[in-house]
Amino acid sequence: MSVLRNLEAKLGDIVEGAFGRAFKTSVQPVELAHKLAKEMEENQMVSVSRVYVPNHYRVFLSPRDREQFSSYEPALRKELSDYLLEHARQERLALTSRPQVEFHTDDRLDLGEFGIQAQLLGGPEEDSDLAEPGPSAGDFGHTMVYSPDREARPLEPALDRRQALLVAEGRRNVLGGERVFVGRSRECDVVVSDANVSRRHIELRRGERGWAAVDLGSTNGMKVNGRRLSHAELEPGDRITIGITDLTFELE
Repeated sequence: MSVLRNLEAKLGDIVEGAFGRAFKTSVQPVELAHKLAKEMEENQMVSVSRVYVPNHYRVFLSPRDREQFSSYEPALRKELSDYLLEHARQERLALTSRPQVEFHTDDRLDLGEFGIQAQLLGGPEEDSDLAEPGPSAGDFGHTMVYSPDREARPLEPALDRRQALLVAEGRRNVLGGERVFVGRSRECDVVVSDANVSRRHIELRRGERGWAAVDLGSTNGMKVNGRRLSHAELEPGDRITIGITDLTFELE
Protein backbone atom coordinates (compact mmCIF):
# COMPACT_ATOMS: atom_id res chain seq x y z
CA MET A 1 0.00 0.00 0.00
CA SER A 2 1.40 3.43 -0.96
CA VAL A 3 2.04 6.08 1.67
CA LEU A 4 -0.86 8.18 0.41
CA ARG A 5 -3.26 5.22 0.40
CA ASN A 6 -2.09 4.44 3.90
CA LEU A 7 -2.95 7.98 4.98
CA GLU A 8 -6.31 7.77 3.20
CA ALA A 9 -7.05 4.59 5.16
CA LYS A 10 -6.16 6.34 8.42
CA LEU A 11 -8.40 9.26 7.51
CA GLY A 12 -11.19 6.84 6.70
CA ASP A 13 -10.81 5.20 10.10
CA ILE A 14 -11.63 8.52 11.76
CA VAL A 15 -15.20 8.41 10.46
CA GLU A 16 -15.82 4.71 11.07
CA GLY A 17 -18.12 3.56 13.85
CA ALA A 18 -20.68 5.78 15.53
CA PHE A 19 -19.30 9.03 14.12
CA GLY A 20 -19.50 7.89 10.51
CA ARG A 21 -22.88 6.21 10.87
CA ALA A 22 -24.49 9.16 12.62
CA PHE A 23 -23.39 11.86 10.19
CA LYS A 24 -23.56 10.43 6.70
CA THR A 25 -24.37 13.83 5.15
CA SER A 26 -21.57 15.76 6.88
CA VAL A 27 -18.12 16.59 5.54
CA GLN A 28 -15.98 13.45 5.19
CA PRO A 29 -12.26 13.64 6.07
CA VAL A 30 -11.14 11.64 3.02
CA GLU A 31 -12.94 14.05 0.69
CA LEU A 32 -11.42 16.93 2.65
CA ALA A 33 -7.93 15.46 2.12
CA HIS A 34 -8.48 15.11 -1.63
CA LYS A 35 -9.68 18.71 -1.97
CA LEU A 36 -6.77 20.03 0.12
CA ALA A 37 -4.36 18.27 -2.25
CA LYS A 38 -6.27 19.78 -5.19
CA GLU A 39 -5.88 23.27 -3.73
CA MET A 40 -2.18 22.59 -3.16
CA GLU A 41 -1.68 21.68 -6.81
CA GLU A 42 -3.75 24.58 -8.16
CA ASN A 43 -1.95 27.27 -6.12
CA GLN A 44 1.66 26.97 -7.25
CA MET A 45 4.42 29.55 -7.60
CA VAL A 46 7.17 28.56 -10.03
CA SER A 47 10.80 29.57 -9.46
CA VAL A 48 13.84 28.80 -11.60
CA SER A 49 14.27 25.28 -10.21
CA ARG A 50 11.41 24.69 -7.77
CA VAL A 51 7.64 24.81 -7.64
CA TYR A 52 6.40 26.23 -4.34
CA VAL A 53 2.98 25.33 -2.99
CA PRO A 54 0.96 26.60 -0.01
CA ASN A 55 1.97 25.47 3.46
CA HIS A 56 -0.96 26.95 5.40
CA TYR A 57 -4.56 25.76 4.94
CA ARG A 58 -7.72 27.00 6.59
CA VAL A 59 -10.75 24.74 6.45
CA PHE A 60 -14.11 26.46 6.99
CA LEU A 61 -17.06 24.35 8.13
CA SER A 62 -20.72 24.97 8.86
CA PRO A 63 -21.53 25.27 12.58
CA ARG A 64 -23.05 21.75 12.67
CA ASP A 65 -20.11 20.16 10.83
CA ARG A 66 -17.62 21.95 13.08
CA GLU A 67 -19.42 20.67 16.16
CA GLN A 68 -19.31 17.10 14.82
CA PHE A 69 -15.56 17.43 14.14
CA SER A 70 -14.70 18.97 17.51
CA SER A 71 -13.47 15.85 19.30
CA TYR A 72 -11.55 14.67 16.22
CA GLU A 73 -9.83 17.90 15.25
CA PRO A 74 -6.36 17.31 16.79
CA ALA A 75 -6.00 13.86 15.15
CA LEU A 76 -7.54 15.09 11.91
CA ARG A 77 -5.21 18.09 11.66
CA LYS A 78 -2.18 15.82 12.02
CA GLU A 79 -3.40 13.27 9.46
CA LEU A 80 -4.23 16.00 6.94
CA SER A 81 -0.82 17.60 7.48
CA ASP A 82 0.85 14.21 6.92
CA TYR A 83 -1.23 13.68 3.78
CA LEU A 84 -0.24 17.03 2.29
CA LEU A 85 3.42 16.56 3.21
CA GLU A 86 3.60 13.20 1.45
CA HIS A 87 1.59 14.46 -1.50
CA ALA A 88 4.06 17.32 -2.00
CA ARG A 89 6.99 14.91 -1.78
CA GLN A 90 5.55 12.51 -4.31
CA GLU A 91 4.67 15.31 -6.74
CA ARG A 92 8.10 16.99 -6.22
CA LEU A 93 6.51 20.21 -4.95
CA ALA A 94 8.47 22.54 -2.66
CA LEU A 95 7.23 23.55 0.79
CA THR A 96 8.73 26.30 2.94
CA SER A 97 7.59 24.43 6.07
CA ARG A 98 5.44 21.49 7.12
CA PRO A 99 1.82 22.03 6.01
CA GLN A 100 -0.42 23.39 8.75
CA VAL A 101 -4.20 22.87 8.76
CA GLU A 102 -6.62 24.99 10.82
CA PHE A 103 -10.37 24.59 11.29
CA HIS A 104 -12.79 27.52 11.47
CA THR A 105 -16.56 27.97 11.55
CA ASP A 106 -18.41 29.95 8.88
CA ASP A 107 -22.13 30.59 9.27
CA ARG A 108 -22.51 31.07 5.51
CA LEU A 109 -21.87 27.37 4.83
CA ASP A 110 -24.55 24.67 4.84
CA LEU A 111 -24.20 21.19 6.29
CA GLY A 112 -21.86 19.15 4.09
CA GLU A 113 -20.18 22.20 2.53
CA PHE A 114 -16.64 23.25 3.35
CA GLY A 115 -14.30 26.01 2.27
CA ILE A 116 -10.53 25.84 1.83
CA GLN A 117 -8.17 28.81 1.90
CA ALA A 118 -4.61 27.99 0.83
CA GLN A 119 -1.69 30.33 1.54
CA LEU A 120 2.07 30.27 1.17
CA LEU A 121 3.53 31.71 4.38
CA GLY A 122 7.12 32.44 5.28
CA GLY A 123 10.14 31.39 3.27
CA PRO A 124 13.66 32.73 2.73
CA GLU A 125 13.98 36.49 2.63
CA GLU A 126 16.72 36.32 -0.01
CA ASP A 127 16.45 33.59 -2.65
CA SER A 128 18.01 34.31 -6.03
CA ASP A 129 16.39 31.09 -7.29
CA LEU A 130 12.94 32.64 -7.14
CA ALA A 131 11.32 34.32 -10.11
CA GLU A 132 10.06 36.95 -7.63
CA PRO A 133 11.86 38.14 -4.46
CA GLY A 134 10.72 35.86 -1.65
CA PRO A 135 7.90 33.32 -2.03
CA SER A 136 4.64 35.13 -1.49
CA ALA A 137 1.00 34.29 -1.62
CA GLY A 138 0.23 36.01 -4.90
CA ASP A 139 -3.37 35.07 -5.57
CA PHE A 140 -3.39 32.58 -2.68
CA GLY A 141 -5.81 33.39 0.10
CA HIS A 142 -9.12 33.11 -1.76
CA THR A 143 -11.55 30.55 -0.33
CA MET A 144 -13.00 27.81 -2.52
CA VAL A 145 -16.26 26.24 -1.34
CA TYR A 146 -16.96 22.58 -2.09
CA SER A 147 -20.52 21.24 -1.92
CA PRO A 148 -21.92 17.73 -2.41
CA ASP A 149 -24.49 18.90 -5.00
CA ARG A 150 -22.93 21.83 -6.89
CA GLU A 151 -19.70 22.93 -8.56
CA ALA A 152 -16.85 24.39 -6.52
CA ARG A 153 -17.15 28.16 -6.20
CA PRO A 154 -15.27 31.05 -4.59
CA LEU A 155 -16.70 32.22 -1.28
CA GLU A 156 -17.86 35.78 -1.74
CA PRO A 157 -15.93 38.04 0.65
CA ALA A 158 -17.63 40.19 3.25
CA LEU A 159 -15.52 43.26 2.57
CA ASP A 160 -14.58 45.75 5.28
CA ARG A 161 -14.80 49.19 3.68
CA ARG A 162 -12.83 50.98 6.40
CA GLN A 163 -9.46 52.50 5.51
CA ALA A 164 -6.50 50.59 6.94
CA LEU A 165 -3.49 52.43 8.34
CA LEU A 166 -0.09 51.40 9.68
CA VAL A 167 1.53 53.81 12.11
CA ALA A 168 5.32 53.46 11.84
CA GLU A 169 7.96 55.73 13.40
CA GLY A 170 5.41 58.49 13.88
CA ARG A 171 4.05 58.28 10.32
CA ARG A 172 0.53 57.18 9.41
CA ASN A 173 0.77 55.06 6.26
CA VAL A 174 -2.41 54.38 4.29
CA LEU A 175 -2.56 50.74 3.18
CA GLY A 176 -3.67 50.43 -0.43
CA GLY A 177 -4.09 47.46 -2.73
CA GLU A 178 -4.02 43.85 -1.57
CA ARG A 179 -0.37 43.53 -0.51
CA VAL A 180 1.89 45.95 1.39
CA PHE A 181 5.59 45.20 2.00
CA VAL A 182 7.27 46.54 5.13
CA GLY A 183 11.03 46.56 5.68
CA ARG A 184 14.31 48.44 5.53
CA SER A 185 14.55 48.49 1.73
CA ARG A 186 13.48 51.70 0.02
CA GLU A 187 11.58 49.50 -2.43
CA CYS A 188 9.11 48.57 0.34
CA ASP A 189 5.73 50.28 0.57
CA VAL A 190 6.42 51.15 4.22
CA VAL A 191 10.11 51.81 4.94
CA VAL A 192 11.42 51.32 8.50
CA SER A 193 14.85 52.79 9.40
CA ASP A 194 15.82 50.12 11.94
CA ALA A 195 19.07 48.17 11.46
CA ASN A 196 17.40 45.15 13.10
CA VAL A 197 14.71 45.04 10.40
CA SER A 198 15.26 42.92 7.28
CA ARG A 199 15.10 44.44 3.82
CA ARG A 200 11.67 42.85 3.22
CA HIS A 201 10.58 41.93 6.72
CA ILE A 202 6.82 41.44 6.68
CA GLU A 203 3.91 41.68 4.29
CA LEU A 204 0.43 42.94 5.11
CA ARG A 205 -2.24 41.19 3.06
CA ARG A 206 -5.88 42.10 2.62
CA GLY A 207 -8.07 39.02 2.34
CA GLU A 208 -11.69 38.02 2.69
CA ARG A 209 -11.70 38.50 6.45
CA GLY A 210 -9.60 41.65 6.66
CA TRP A 211 -5.86 42.26 6.97
CA ALA A 212 -3.15 39.84 8.06
CA ALA A 213 0.55 40.29 8.84
CA VAL A 214 2.95 37.66 7.47
CA ASP A 215 6.63 37.29 8.30
CA LEU A 216 8.71 36.87 5.13
CA GLY A 217 11.40 34.68 6.66
CA SER A 218 13.09 37.66 8.33
CA THR A 219 16.20 37.31 10.47
CA ASN A 220 14.63 38.57 13.71
CA GLY A 221 11.05 37.48 13.17
CA MET A 222 7.80 39.26 13.99
CA LYS A 223 5.78 39.75 17.15
CA VAL A 224 2.11 40.71 17.35
CA ASN A 225 1.00 42.06 20.71
CA GLY A 226 4.13 40.55 22.25
CA ARG A 227 3.70 37.03 20.78
CA ARG A 228 6.18 35.69 18.22
CA LEU A 229 4.16 34.64 15.17
CA SER A 230 4.75 33.99 11.50
CA HIS A 231 1.16 34.87 10.54
CA ALA A 232 -1.53 36.85 12.36
CA GLU A 233 -4.98 38.18 11.53
CA LEU A 234 -5.03 41.85 12.50
CA GLU A 235 -7.50 43.79 14.62
CA PRO A 236 -7.54 47.58 15.13
CA GLY A 237 -4.97 48.56 17.74
CA ASP A 238 -2.74 45.50 17.23
CA ARG A 239 0.96 46.17 17.82
CA ILE A 240 3.37 44.59 15.35
CA THR A 241 7.02 44.51 16.41
CA ILE A 242 9.80 44.05 13.85
CA GLY A 243 13.37 44.52 15.00
CA ILE A 244 13.03 47.02 17.86
CA THR A 245 10.32 49.02 16.09
CA ASP A 246 6.63 48.93 17.02
CA LEU A 247 4.01 49.38 14.30
CA THR A 248 0.33 49.93 15.03
CA PHE A 249 -2.48 48.69 12.81
CA GLU A 250 -5.57 50.91 12.66
CA LEU A 251 -8.90 51.07 10.84
CA GLU A 252 -10.91 54.24 10.36
